[in-house]
Amino acid sequence: MLVLEDGRTFRGRAYGAEGTTLGEAVFATGMTGYQETITDPSYARQLVVQTAPHIGNTGVNADDAESRRIWVAGYVIRDAARRPSNWRSEQSLDDQLREQGIVGIEGVDTRAVTRHLRERGAMRAGIFSGADAALPADRLLDQVLAQPSMAGSRLAEEVSIDEAYVVEPADHGWTGGTVATIAALDLGIKTMTPRHFAQRGVRTVVLPAAATFDDVMAARPDGVFMSNGPGDPATADAQVDLLRRVLDARVPFFGICFGNQILGRALGFGTYKLRYGHRGINQPVLDRRTGKVEITSQNHGFAVDAPLDGPVEAPAGSYGRVEVSHVCLNDDVVEGLACLDIPAFSVQYHPEAAAGPHDSAYLFDRFIDLMRSQKDRPGARPGHDSTHPGTTQEEN
Repeated sequence: MLVLEDGRTFRGRAYGAEGTTLGEAVFATGMTGYQETITDPSYARQLVVQTAPHIGNTGVNADDAESRRIWVAGYVIRDAARRPSNWRSEQSLDDQLREQGIVGIEGVDTRAVTRHLRERGAMRAGIFSGADAALPADRLLDQVLAQPSMAGSRLAEEVSIDEAYVVEPADHGWTGGTVATIAALDLGIKTMTPRHFAQRGVRTVVLPAAATFDDVMAARPDGVFMSNGPGDPATADAQVDLLRRVLDARVPFFGICFGNQILGRALGFGTYKLRYGHRGINQPVLDRRTGKVEITSQNHGFAVDAPLDGPVEAPAGSYGRVEVSHVCLNDDVVEGLACLDIPAFSVQYHPEAAAGPHDSAYLFDRFIDLMRSQKDRPGARPGHDSTHPGTTQEEN
């Protein structure tokens, strides 16, 4: 049984592991890419409802996973494949869910669930199977209501790595020498992100979410990147403070999703929870600089509260002017920020999307161009911008 916090229930069949799981019920609109969805750390502590009716057709494999494990708290689908049918399949989705202890439910009218969430908003929920499903509905609802809300939840540290690692350009066939080195803060980073950088000759030093400014600078980076990730950006005070030091040092910065929200906070803007969020691989976004519309992959429940009519002075710090560079055409939500007086920009969506549109891959090239422009400034050289703390005038 799927139980929503407003008392609505849906019955189905157990899928994956049996038992009880709690989380925030959200819907994802992708017609493909279910493996990339469930292994995206941004879905931590969420019960994902797939709007596409047929799930599991192509099985799962090691190459398509976006992280080291499945992160969804629970999985809600309509029609599960009886068996996978694809030459790349290594395991059935059902078996992998069971193997990793992920409780799911199938045979649910996911169109009805999606319409309900679309009208009422994302909400707390629970999936109950096995003996737990036989309990009275009011007792199941009590468990759902006892769990914390996603608002105020700090989850990035839970999904991040414990130890730093490096992805070299050579790991992905690049033979042109290292173009740049970046320090990437793992707030829930996906596998495809360092791959995109590596394919462009960028060396990526991936750091835990709790990394300090000294940890970042020890990588001698030409730029700093902050990844996507789960939870409420209002709880990310440590990462906001870190980013402000990066911005003060004028180190080029690029942020995706959670990284966009952290840039917004560092500049002095607020964040807020969306009614039901943006999740799926078909979200239209306008690049206000070029006038082009990008079809994007998205997965976020929070957004930056910044004025759409810009440029405006950043409310905090000495960061100069900032403008909203991208906007969602469905609801005018901020989809990107661009600083005009310091080398920093970010987007709310996912240019690294796998099993999704590739309209936005140019953003990785934009970040490389930004790093090159900073390295070409008088007195600057790779890893030692003239404004970096600890760099003497003689070194420059």
